[in-house]
Amino acid sequence: MRRRPGLALAAPALVWTALFFVTPLGVMAVSSLGQKLGMQALPGWTLANYAKFLEKPYFYQALLNSLEVTVLTTVLSLLLAYPLAWILAYRVPQRWQRAALLLAILPFWTSYLVRSYSWLLVLAPNGVVLGTLRSLGIDPGIQLASNRTGTVIGFVHFFTMLLTLTIYASLVQIPASYLRAAADLGASAWQAFWRVTLPLSLPGVVVGAFLTFVLAIGDYITPQILGGNRELLMPQAIMLQVGRQADFPMAAALSLILMLVVGLAYVVCARWLRLSGS
Repeated sequence: MRRRPGLALAAPALVWTALFFVTPLGVMAVSSLGQKLGMQALPGWTLANYAKFLEKPYFYQALLNSLEVTVLTTVLSLLLAYPLAWILAYRVPQRWQRAALLLAILPFWTSYLVRSYSWLLVLAPNGVVLGTLRSLGIDPGIQLASNRTGTVIGFVHFFTMLLTLTIYASLVQIPASYLRAAADLGASAWQAFWRVTLPLSLPGVVVGAFLTFVLAIGDYITPQILGGNRELLMPQAIMLQVGRQADFPMAAALSLILMLVVGLAYVVCARWLRLSGS
């Protein structure tokens, strides 16, 4: 009898999840088992689309490219975000921390599309960076846009702020008494950070890294604008199947494969958090 009030309260969320997550996912899974015949997608129960993913090198190369870009983005964002979060938590006076956090989340206030095009203006061959260097008589001989470099720069700019927020939230929850106790026991500032601050802040690092992984690996806009279609990623491969080939079953199969990769990343992160007792 005690479960009924709980189920009644959870019913709206369960219905919403069933209608807008489970049902579309089921439709996509069934669609991935069909086949394209001419210009029509015929229902069926075949694994031909998944076999095609394994047989066609450009499909799994697209997945590999996506993983490489996503991992590189996550690592670079972490290297930039952790020092920034640490400074906000321990070096900025508490009365100024809210204002500093407000400045940190300003990139989220602008359109994602506008940010991508803004970076294109900065990184283009005649953009702000390379154009300024050439005006000074310096030819760096590199290209910052329409390649993987531009995609990673655009990603890192956005996800560094996201990671900063999650890491900052973990850092401010660490009691100051822990660091004082470490100092009383003879630990240096570096030892206190390595033995106390870093381990206790890892849950925020892992959560932020997972969010970065999920958002980056499924992003279509930034690679399309800053990557210049020079490198095929999984979102681009999926859109090509929809827009050019009209092969909806293959697009559904690729989408489910991408979701499987994200699911595996979630399992790894959840297992680590559970084992760490966070």
